[in-house]
Amino acid sequence: MNKQVEIQDLGLRDYKEVWDYQETLFKSVLDVKVKNRREGTDIETPNYFLFVEHPHVYTLGKSGDMQNMLLNEKQLEEKGATFYKINRGGDITYHGPGQIVGYPILDLDNFFTDIHKYLRFLEEVIILTLAEYGLKAERSEGETGVWLDVGTPFARKICAMGVRASRWVTMHGFALNVNADLGYFDNIIPCGIRGKAVTSLNVELGKQEVPPEEVKEKILHHFSRLFGSRYTAPASWHST
Repeated sequence: MNKQVEIQDLGLRDYKEVWDYQETLFKSVLDVKVKNRREGTDIETPNYFLFVEHPHVYTLGKSGDMQNMLLNEKQLEEKGATFYKINRGGDITYHGPGQIVGYPILDLDNFFTDIHKYLRFLEEVIILTLAEYGLKAERSEGETGVWLDVGTPFARKICAMGVRASRWVTMHGFALNVNADLGYFDNIIPCGIRGKAVTSLNVELGKQEVPPEEVKEKILHHFSRLFGSRYTAPASWHST
């Protein structure tokens, strides 16, 4: 089993461009698995973890409800945002600058074959990362993602999640609000959940900005520990 994970930090990239790239990596892993099964070979499957920031974009999962998008085409254009219906689970969400988006493309045969456990582990990675900033983040029963003040009138979501998996290969992932413009969430019913707010790490800490590379390194530390994986962080993170 290959526990090595290749980390790629893509910077600020168009959503569709990265979606297509994810699909390419996803298919390459599946192709190795199919070859192994058909030909009786034992070629190791690769694992990837993509970090990216997207320009303003709204995405609707395959089980999502279009009524949760509150803007029409013209209004989207006025806000400089795009919209895509995509092939992950979950409802509608927003991605934009100041958000850390993580796309693990893993062959779970290298780790464990349990999608429920995979989602809970992704949530735990974010919960442990936020704990390093003194925040008590939690799960909310029946609502995938990571929240603060669950069970109170002040419950607010700080990280959305939605994944796709086929033959135990994953794609899509999580979106953690770090320095995000929360005003863009006013244009949707986030994840189809009414009456609950959205927040960002910098808001919770009362800071203008939290260094994104610092947060990414914490995410990878906890990801590696939980999944028992190995990785090398991009050299650019260590430059001054």
